[in-house]
Amino acid sequence: MLHKIVIASSNAGKIREFNAIFAEKSIEIIPQTTFNVPDVEETGLTFIENAILKARHCCTHTGLPSIADDSGLIIDALDGRPGIYSARYAGKNSSNEEKIAKVLADMSEVLAPQRTARFISIIVFMRNHDDPAPIICEGIWEGSILTEPHGTNGFGYDPIFWVPEHRCAAAELNPVVKNQISHRAQALQKLFERLTM
Repeated sequence: MLHKIVIASSNAGKIREFNAIFAEKSIEIIPQTTFNVPDVEETGLTFIENAILKARHCCTHTGLPSIADDSGLIIDALDGRPGIYSARYAGKNSSNEEKIAKVLADMSEVLAPQRTARFISIIVFMRNHDDPAPIICEGIWEGSILTEPHGTNGFGYDPIFWVPEHRCAAAELNPVVKNQISHRAQALQKLFERLTM
């Protein structure tokens, strides 16, 4: 059984969620920053390609098994944008507030029934740099886009993502609840099942 896995991310919000979800498992999650691993350029055209790039890059630098998550917000009315560009939708190094503002501006003419959206997470686990069969797991969280931000929990687009079953924004959810139902939680649960088979 694995005891240590490096997470191929420097995103503080993502690392916090991973740690919370892994807390019940006997697996230590180590951020790539512990090993001074630089972020790799995400040149893939899909979430899967980018997650594999990040996991392999992390394995190469650390010599340890690695998990990478590539995730984003897909909005139907915007033809799937921001998609794989979710982290840099308002420009490189843009703040969460700037990204949210751009989405809301792009959606300003879209009526409620057409504001459907979903978060997607692709989790890739690689045992080593040369792993020929990485484990790939997907999580999808359906919702819609609000007209203004609500809540202070979470990160990224959570304040404008409406969660219908809880009748609130993702950023208004208790973090414990979010880490049970989110796209990332779904994908990681599938990964746990694969790792313990």
